[in-house]
Amino acid sequence: MEKEIKGRAKGGAALAAKMTAEQRKEKAMKMAAAKKELASLPKVTHPGTLKLIDQEIPCAVLEDGTRVLTQSDFMEAMGMYYSGWIAKNAPENSAIVPAEIPHFLAQKSLIPYINRHLSHLQNVVLKYRTEKGSAAHGIRAEIIPSICDIYIDADKEGNLGTRQKQIAQKAMLLMRALAHVGIVALVDEATGYQKDRSRDALAKILEAYVEKELQPWIRTFDSDYYEQMFRLRGLPFPPERTNYRPSYFGHLTNDVVYRRLAPGVLAALKEEARKDARKGKLFQHLTAGYGRQELLKHLGLVTGLMKISNEWPDFMLKLNQVSPRFNATLPLDIDEQDR
Repeated sequence: MEKEIKGRAKGGAALAAKMTAEQRKEKAMKMAAAKKELASLPKVTHPGTLKLIDQEIPCAVLEDGTRVLTQSDFMEAMGMYYSGWIAKNAPENSAIVPAEIPHFLAQKSLIPYINRHLSHLQNVVLKYRTEKGSAAHGIRAEIIPSICDIYIDADKEGNLGTRQKQIAQKAMLLMRALAHVGIVALVDEATGYQKDRSRDALAKILEAYVEKELQPWIRTFDSDYYEQMFRLRGLPFPPERTNYRPSYFGHLTNDVVYRRLAPGVLAALKEEARKDARKGKLFQHLTAGYGRQELLKHLGLVTGLMKISNEWPDFMLKLNQVSPRFNATLPLDIDEQDR
């Protein structure tokens, strides 16, 4: 008896039955070529994960010693995106752009800087074979700084759009972080300390530096908080103007949030903001560890109390009971007949 074909194999058999002999031969040749190409790709020998910016990115060392980061995860961490420009406008003259441009660098505004920083390469992205045997696309670790330089230079010369400027900010942050780690690695190598340090010592230095530098860009007060604020103040949400908030919302936030975190926190944060050339928002000057965690915890409490309150006075009564201001006396709720 013939064995019953099930699942995907059944669909494949049905498709094959509709093909001509020539089509089946062509498909078989393509599959054989794909298998041959896969077998020729360098294989991962040492896999790992690197925390870069605010995301964990798979990385690996290949059997030929090449260090790679997975392309898709690196793009996501940097906020990069694919462009169709290169598919339509790829220059025929290799002297204009010697390197094979990957689609995530294929914005027209970046072409001069790609030529400046990556002209020595034949390709930026390489294919390799994962531990499980599948094909993957990776970026050589050693050219990550060159990719960052492309965006940094383009930004300095005023050739980036709003979205690209955000990538340039991350590129600058990453370059600074890598410089910090690089000098530590050089000292460790010169002294032989790299044999004694913990395996993830450099990764922890990188993570700590990025966490500190990334703090000003982390979104803290989300739309949920402001939606409840608008509702309790009797204002329509969302407002007609994008990102519009009445100026007095800042005074309300100082009262319901910062005056209740710890004694003297509001004054200290204002002083830090005054000294910082970037100014920024008050929460950006909290410590990345304990300070930020306490803020997020308190914000959760505040937003929760807002949701179960019908009016602003009702919310304030609940908040004053649960989390009173520091160095402030609460009004006592005493009935006239109890006096």
